[in-house]
Amino acid sequence: MATSIFLSHPLFPFPPLSSKHHKIPTPKQTSAILAYHPTIKYIKKPFFNSHFPFPYKPRKEIWSISVGRTQIDDKDEILVGEDSAEFQLSKQKISSWVYFTGILGVVLYVLNVIWIDNSTGFGKSFIDAVSTISDSHEIVMLSLTLIFSIVHSGLASLRDKGEELIGERAFRVVFAGISLPLAVSTIVYFINHRYDGVQLWQLQSIAGLHELVWFSNFISFFFLYPSTFNLLEVAAVDKPKMHLWETGIMRITRHPQMVGQVIWCLAHTLWIGNSVAVAASVGLIGHHLFGAWNGDRRLAIRHGEAFEVVKNRTSVIPFAAILDGRQKLPEDYYKEFFRLPYVSITALTLGAYFLHPIMQAASYRLHW
Repeated sequence: MATSIFLSHPLFPFPPLSSKHHKIPTPKQTSAILAYHPTIKYIKKPFFNSHFPFPYKPRKEIWSISVGRTQIDDKDEILVGEDSAEFQLSKQKISSWVYFTGILGVVLYVLNVIWIDNSTGFGKSFIDAVSTISDSHEIVMLSLTLIFSIVHSGLASLRDKGEELIGERAFRVVFAGISLPLAVSTIVYFINHRYDGVQLWQLQSIAGLHELVWFSNFISFFFLYPSTFNLLEVAAVDKPKMHLWETGIMRITRHPQMVGQVIWCLAHTLWIGNSVAVAASVGLIGHHLFGAWNGDRRLAIRHGEAFEVVKNRTSVIPFAAILDGRQKLPEDYYKEFFRLPYVSITALTLGAYFLHPIMQAASYRLHW
């Protein structure tokens, strides 16, 4: 049987009941909790006014909400966003992961034939065309990053219209089919020319710097945007959604992918210390700063007032919302990271570290 509990909620800051001018929530506000909190079964109608969609007690701003058997203290806030990085094995379908494996294999094969392979693909021709802009590796690096940024952010901005026209899955295929080859070209160019350009500093011999850089890279992967964990949506096996995440890494920063990219860029630039690394970092950081602004704009359009609630209790700058009291961390906050996606990141990052010499050797086989 469902348990009724009373909670405070910042989405509806009503004055005391005795006020003659208390605000009545709009239907959009009323549906916000129901739409974004999966445990809510129903919201009881008030005992004093049939036109008021939430119960109200004198001298306390409280709402009676049925949340099954969930026990929530009256100091807790209701999440209007989604629980990020949640992975339930019982809800997984073997057939979905078989499809995912097949799609991944097809994508990698097509990407190799159409783009990577020098004998059949267009990747080398694309790099050669961009390289005609300048003999400077720094200019070419910035140009590649700019092209990718315009295409990637531009398609992201067109997502709403695109999904209306051709559907969520078809738009994801178009988005990935255009963005992925450009990303590969940009990454490969950086790998092949990361030690070119003007050496600005040389700090690799400083004791402890290697460990600092490695640890920074390791941490940067924990700032992956939670939607990245939804592999079935990324591959369009499941219908892609524009999620409004609120837990886990989102409590620290509302734009974790941007923060992770900044950490990664600073670490690599510090270690390599040349003008090509600086150019790559400037381009990538600029792209992600714009992405943070654009992401907020798109989430506001898609999720409306629910996003404003999340925005008000999170921050772009890491830990800022926690330090100024807008974000209240649960006592068991650490449990939001003891989930399969983060365990996988840990294993993959450690594996990449031990395989790094192999990765370095492999990079020299690419001749773009």
